[in-house]
Amino acid sequence: MKVLITGAGGQLGIELVATCTEAGDDVIATDRQTLDVSSRDEVLGVVTTIQPDVVVHTAAMTAVDACEDDPAAAYRSNALAARHVAEACRLAGSHLVGVSTDYVFDGTKHGAYVEFDAPNPQSVYGRSKLAGEIEVFRGCPGAAVVRTSWVSGFHGSNVVKTILRLVGSGDQPLAFVDDQVGCPTFTSDLAPLLRRIAVSRVPGVLHATNARAVSWYELAREVLGAAGLDPARVQPIRTADLVPPRPAPRPANSALDGLALRGAGFDPLPDFSGPLARLVKELKDV
Repeated sequence: MKVLITGAGGQLGIELVATCTEAGDDVIATDRQTLDVSSRDEVLGVVTTIQPDVVVHTAAMTAVDACEDDPAAAYRSNALAARHVAEACRLAGSHLVGVSTDYVFDGTKHGAYVEFDAPNPQSVYGRSKLAGEIEVFRGCPGAAVVRTSWVSGFHGSNVVKTILRLVGSGDQPLAFVDDQVGCPTFTSDLAPLLRRIAVSRVPGVLHATNARAVSWYELAREVLGAAGLDPARVQPIRTADLVPPRPAPRPANSALDGLALRGAGFDPLPDFSGPLARLVKELKDV
């Protein structure tokens, strides 16, 4: 298929470009230098000229605290951009797959969130991403929105790289919060799933994460274990005790369950321990 990928310079976008290229797709990879997704004229011009079969919209402002500091920029990047991409897909007859986040939920549910739970975002980032979901469906009926969480991969910045960098900088203990729970997701698994979703043209909201929910503290311990280091170097801390405090509120529970994903015939992604171990090995071998 002919697939246009926005945000192709990000950690997920890079992996998705590689996945689609390996599958034999005609890939048009756009990043912030080649396509300003907040510009309606640019988006409409590019998409209607190329007329891709599918657009996978991964471009976003994902710096949660920066969104809190600059709401206008967050809504331009996460909501208005989705509006423009959706309009362009409708005009070009392209199927649209948008990528969203666990932060659309408030974190108060006991148990994992399914696709049919009501969103209630508490941060600017979460609200802007939810607005983007609404724009996708309003502008391009039949589109899909894939919510994911805690994404890490070989490319870009992510928590796994941060943990390995911190643990390599000395013998001091590391502190990670133990009262925020979610599902780690790895681009090596997520990118192929996004392509399968795109090929199937399944519509609606889907949750896609690797299996098993953990706290950031538990994830950090798993990273050290995968690196052959002592997990006891990681100490738990409460969110309220972080210094300095984070500007944006985080959901205490943002674990996602792909009920609709399974219902659409897709196998759930595996436990995160396997892709985590492979990623840590790849990063150590660099």
